[in-house]
Amino acid sequence: MMMRRPRWYLIAPLGLMGIALFIFIGGSAVQLLWNWLAPALLGLKAITFWQALGLLVLCRMLFGGFGMGGPRHRADWGHRMRERFHHMTPEQRDAFFRSTFGVDEMPKPAPGQGD
Repeated sequence: MMMRRPRWYLIAPLGLMGIALFIFIGGSAVQLLWNWLAPALLGLKAITFWQALGLLVLCRMLFGGFGMGGPRHRADWGHRMRERFHHMTPEQRDAFFRSTFGVDEMPKPAPGQGD
C-alpha cells in the first residue's frame, strides 16, 4: 500500500495567509484600542498600523515571550514550587514568608484545607 504524501504546495499558501491574517488582526486590534483609549485617557497621539504592530511585538518581547515554554512551562514551575514548599520544615516556611512577604508567620490554612 502506498502512503499519501501531504500536498505542501496546497497547505503552505493557506498557512501563510493565516499568518498574515493573524498579524493584520493583531495589529488592527492594538491600533484601534490605542487610538480609542490613549488619546482620551492620557492625552497621547494616535498611532498608525505599523506603530501598533511594533508596539505589539515590543510588548510580546517584554511581557509575553514568544511561546517559549507556554502555559505548560508555567504549570511546571508552580508544581516545582509546591513540591519545594511541601518539603520545607515549618521553620523554613516561616523564614520564607518573612523574607518574601515581610510577614511574621506563615498564614494558617482554612479549616479543612492544608495537609
